[in-house]
Amino acid sequence: MPETLAEPTDRSAVRSLLRLWPYVRPVRARWFTAAFVAVLASCLGLVIPLVLKWMVDGPVADRDPGGVWLGALYLLLLGLVEAGLFGLRRWLVARPLAGVEASMRADLYRHLQRLPVAFHDRWPSGQLLSRGTTDLMLLRMFLAFPLTFLLVNATTILVGFVILFAQEWSLGLVLLAPAVPLMILCSVFETKYSLVARKAQDQVGDLTTVVEESVLGIRIVKGFGRNRSQARAFRALAQRLRGTELVKARLLAGIWALITTIPELAIGAALVLGTIQVADGGLSAGTLVAFLSTALALRWPVESIGFLLAMSQESATAADRFFEVMDVAEEPSTAVEGGREPGDGGSGLVFEGVEFRYPDADAASVPVLSRIDLRIRPGETMALVGATGSGKTTLTALVPRLHEITGGRILLDGEDIADMERSRLRELVSVAFEEPTLFSATVGENVLMGADGASEEELRRALSVAQADFVHDLPQGVDTQVGEQGLSLSGGQRQRLALARAVVGRPRFLVLDDPLSALDVHTEALVEAALRRVLEETTALVVAHRPSTVMLADRVALLSGGRISAVGTHQELLHHNAEYAWLMSGADGAMDADDHAGVPTAEESSTR
Repeated sequence: MPETLAEPTDRSAVRSLLRLWPYVRPVRARWFTAAFVAVLASCLGLVIPLVLKWMVDGPVADRDPGGVWLGALYLLLLGLVEAGLFGLRRWLVARPLAGVEASMRADLYRHLQRLPVAFHDRWPSGQLLSRGTTDLMLLRMFLAFPLTFLLVNATTILVGFVILFAQEWSLGLVLLAPAVPLMILCSVFETKYSLVARKAQDQVGDLTTVVEESVLGIRIVKGFGRNRSQARAFRALAQRLRGTELVKARLLAGIWALITTIPELAIGAALVLGTIQVADGGLSAGTLVAFLSTALALRWPVESIGFLLAMSQESATAADRFFEVMDVAEEPSTAVEGGREPGDGGSGLVFEGVEFRYPDADAASVPVLSRIDLRIRPGETMALVGATGSGKTTLTALVPRLHEITGGRILLDGEDIADMERSRLRELVSVAFEEPTLFSATVGENVLMGADGASEEELRRALSVAQADFVHDLPQGVDTQVGEQGLSLSGGQRQRLALARAVVGRPRFLVLDDPLSALDVHTEALVEAALRRVLEETTALVVAHRPSTVMLADRVALLSGGRISAVGTHQELLHHNAEYAWLMSGADGAMDADDHAGVPTAEESSTR
């Protein structure tokens, strides 16, 4: 779990919720109108006890049936108007608040696309999904109901107590007595509930992650018969979430019971004292009825405080979780530390003293890549070879700036990539990864992601180069939906489509991470033949594990221990570099230290 999931110690629910204001501002007129309508409707309910007082002290005391019917008509009209106003409030807020939720969701998605790859490496996908769905739904519900009714209920209670004190101040003091203990209880409840609410929402994210992984990895689950173990793991997380939800329920039940009981005791005491005053002739029966009716009308605004506070705390937690992601800095379009010297490395792709360590690595740790010096001439194809874990994929990810280098620089035709706009850089550099990723879209849409605005002719050419003409035999050809992750296709088919995506835009620089690993021997030979023609038109860096892929390259760079240890042609390294010969032979076992004797260095090899 990311460190950002930790609960901040100085958290303020009000401060968290105030951060929603930029999203609410565009609809503030309708929201304030809706709040005013709701306040008006609630206050109309307080007029009903005054009508009852008039009826008891007037028509009822005078035995006037006509006055009683008139009073009943007044009550009916007040009820209808109150219901109509509450319906109007709902209509006023429904559309704009749905727009607020949609705007926040769009901003979150847009922001996620601009965050560094290192962020996505650390964060579970389920945590991000829950923030974009459950948390935003909670925020919309908060703006539509709890926020409005916190204002409505506060106003109703204030107006109600003014009416109570106007009717009989001594009984009003009796009802006001529970205010202090209720405020203390609510403060304690808020503190405890906020912690449990955060825990529950994080657990929902964990549960979402497990569900997503199980669905995407269903072939592994079934293939290894892990259905029961996965079900047990899910059940354990679900039980943990259930326990947290029960803690929330107990807290809410406790505060609700206290908020209900304490005012009821106060109302009971006011009833006894009021009855004594009526018996002594110090208070009219109508005033007592109006007083108690007003007190009973205030029961819901008071009793709902616990419920509204609970929803407010959950919404504040949802806001925290939303802004945890939104506060993460996007990857800069260009370098933030200006003042670099212009590139003098000439044309082609050049690595000068490149170092890299992952953002969350200790500053004193050994870099993944150290002092990488490599020059790929214009139009040249360089194969990158190295043992598993040597950093080949990491090095290729630095060219399109999927990761930021921590030292040195990379030049494209003499221009430092750190000074280039990312959009322009990624138009110049095209990539194909070892693990081909396809989206729930058509075959054509997946391939054309590699070149915005590419023509149908360029699409057909890219499919031909990648030997992906199988798409024409699919039910709808290039318009066939490939499904999530492209799992309806074979591994080789997915890899060929990923390769087609990389070459469709005729990029000036091409980075291929073992692009032929999933192909059979015959298809590999056909792809290599077509790929040679593409490589003649571009400057390419190709991660290779097999001699057949290496043979596509003009020269080979050997990556060992996070450094380029040798550069030369395939034949040169095969005859003069023991580590390279061992890697190409596919022999088992590890090289001894003595096997490196006589191996030419990168500097020596690059001059050949």
